[in-house]
Amino acid sequence: MASTATNATRPYDLLIIGGGINGSGIARDAAGRGLRIILVEKNDLGSATSSSSSKLIHGGLRYLEQYEFRLVAEALSEREVLLNNAPHLVVPLRFVMPHVPELRPRWMIRTGLFLYDHLGKRAFAAGGGSNALPGSHGVDLRVLPYNSGLKTTLTNGFIYSDCRVDDARLVLANALSARELGAEVHTRTEGIRAKRENDSWQVVLRSAGGKERTITARGIVNAAGPWVKKVLNDTLHQASQDNVRLVKGSHIVVPSLYEGDHAFILQNDDGRVVFMIPYEGCYTLIGTTDIALAGDPAQPRISSDEVDYLCRAVNRYLLNPITANTVVWSYAGVRPLYDDGTANPSAVTRDYTLRRDDDAGSAPVLSVFGGKITTYRKLAEHAVDKLSPWFPDMQAPWTATQSLPGGDLKGVSFAEFAEVQLQRDYPWLPDDGRRALARRHGSRIHAVLNGARSLSDLGQHFGAGLYAREIDHMIAREWAQSATDILFRRTKAGLHLNAEQQQAVASYVEKCIVNL
Repeated sequence: MASTATNATRPYDLLIIGGGINGSGIARDAAGRGLRIILVEKNDLGSATSSSSSKLIHGGLRYLEQYEFRLVAEALSEREVLLNNAPHLVVPLRFVMPHVPELRPRWMIRTGLFLYDHLGKRAFAAGGGSNALPGSHGVDLRVLPYNSGLKTTLTNGFIYSDCRVDDARLVLANALSARELGAEVHTRTEGIRAKRENDSWQVVLRSAGGKERTITARGIVNAAGPWVKKVLNDTLHQASQDNVRLVKGSHIVVPSLYEGDHAFILQNDDGRVVFMIPYEGCYTLIGTTDIALAGDPAQPRISSDEVDYLCRAVNRYLLNPITANTVVWSYAGVRPLYDDGTANPSAVTRDYTLRRDDDAGSAPVLSVFGGKITTYRKLAEHAVDKLSPWFPDMQAPWTATQSLPGGDLKGVSFAEFAEVQLQRDYPWLPDDGRRALARRHGSRIHAVLNGARSLSDLGQHFGAGLYAREIDHMIAREWAQSATDILFRRTKAGLHLNAEQQQAVASYVEKCIVNL
């Protein structure tokens, strides 16, 4: 595994616990400001909440109903930043909302979309992007492509813009950037004991193999997501009045339900909304639920009630209803929301809260409660800013204008990069394979294909455009250590491979790991 060499005699500036989107984003920001960083993640990068999202970068249209204007404005601003800095991972997407008069009146939706457009235009003007997303307007649901798959009784709707994202690879891109800036990133590694000593932290780290070592850090960032309170209480022994609300959000994946590259945002009779999103070329992603979770967040599972809920929500709109038997894959994640006392899980704020405990001036602990993937970069910037009193020589914020790894396309659009430049450079790559590699790696695709002149140079083909060459790269450069890491996080090839093909990937990965 590639990692910066450890100098055990020199203290780190920050230990970051948690390799989800917030921990990886904070590691990148802090390393770029000149701090010496070590990040530890007890499993794989982004293996919990951060890879179980609805795969959207959005302002959160429904949050306007909850008067979360600051959160929506910040999210729309960050949408522009990510469009500029990660064009391979963040893709514009049009959303269609069929109008159901008994759920929300037309004037309410039109007013909300007008405000959403206005905030989006302000964010675009401030962000200096090159292409503004199209605004909202009414649509006739009786004509293609918007009538595809819908009941004929639905005649009017609205359309607006947001974005989709490869959430797991967004986490990875931040971790890669952090490492390239000097941070150490250790997966399958857990902080098991910690104590303050001489104005710093002494922390015992344990790898998956059971090896332990002690490091010294001047401060700690607790970005453990659903385990943020457990880390505070059990590892750091810090009393806190803040609590985390664990809310399970589940998704189902079914064969494509309609034609067109637009998504649907569907009003439900409980006041929530459910998304239908084109996914992986031949599927539709449906989500999400909001279920309070009282048990262990380690291995959340979708329940049969949640499957039924999602099916009922979309069947209100679909010409051909779906059932549990239609589902080909599902996943569930646990949102670690800040407990603001709201009884309804759907109404709990999606904003983030940063809590700093410096114990009368000694080595600080900064804990991250809540947040959403869209605003992770701003959260990271605020988190590092809150630690500035302990690091007076720290450099200024910088991430707003710097591309993530793979995102620097030298001034061309992603379409030109993928369809013109890469087709010229690799004419032997099939179109689908070229586009998939471009989406996963962006401008870093050349490092994956370095020296290859034909498909045979890519080694064993496992199916769905996944070759040994790319797997080798993911193991050597992207911390992958299992078939699941590769099939469902670094790629989504697992959706397209049968059991035998997936086992072939598992056997290949196991052999590679043994030979490291």
